[in-house]
Amino acid sequence: MMATPLLLIIALAGTTLADCGYAYLRNTTSQYVDAQSRGLYTAMTGLIPNTTYTEQFKPVDIRVGILSKPLKLAHNRSFHDPVRCTTFTEIIVTDPSHPYVIGTRMETDGAKITKIETLVTDAGDWLFNATGYAYYNSLEKWDPIPAQEYDDPAVIKAAGDAYFDRFANANVTVPYGTPCARLEGGAYTDSGLTGNNTCNLGLPNTIKVTDRRYVVDVEMGAVNIYVGFPGLDRASNEPTPDSHLFRVEKGKIRYIHTISTCEGHPGCGLNGTGLSVFLC
Repeated sequence: MMATPLLLIIALAGTTLADCGYAYLRNTTSQYVDAQSRGLYTAMTGLIPNTTYTEQFKPVDIRVGILSKPLKLAHNRSFHDPVRCTTFTEIIVTDPSHPYVIGTRMETDGAKITKIETLVTDAGDWLFNATGYAYYNSLEKWDPIPAQEYDDPAVIKAAGDAYFDRFANANVTVPYGTPCARLEGGAYTDSGLTGNNTCNLGLPNTIKVTDRRYVVDVEMGAVNIYVGFPGLDRASNEPTPDSHLFRVEKGKIRYIHTISTCEGHPGCGLNGTGLSVFLC
């Protein structure tokens, strides 16, 4: 029998050892949340010297980024995608000394973290109000989906894609549920807590949203999509770094959470003053 080449054995061993199951991914996000609360990025055992780290989609030295700052976390919630080996974590900090709403997407190979993309929003970012974000989030129900009611992951992903496709084509039908509520920066589309909002508040049809990166969590009925959102910042032609998190129940969108950074431009932000019609 022909001997198996050594390099092939090593490659197969690496494939066998890699694990993108829920347990591994949950451990990864648990370490991330602990590291952020302590301001100690080295607490993440999966980091390697060449892990890509960005904030606002731009390369940042992890040693001086937000992960180096201990934060009092008022809320955190994580999502896990075993198919894409990706995770997304939503963090709210209501500390009056410096409130934040943070979204962090991580890519792994099942053995190490290969990329961390963090969006850090605070005063001056799109509709920012961490206290409002925390309050309205606390009223929502994000329990795991019962196993017998899981949606197919393609259905969950398609719901998020339809939302963004609608920005370029008015004929696209977005599967909004009723009720459906949208939380942006701290402003809420169902601030009256009526429970009958549909999220269908009207969208433009000339904006193409591309470069989508996904985390699809079937157990939580959720898809997180990272995009560069064109036109959100009226003072710049550059797409705004943006995260949209969709909760999908029985094929219908129930909640939408957005995190959008403004990069200090005066044409973006509105500082939590609210809008009668949300733009994204």
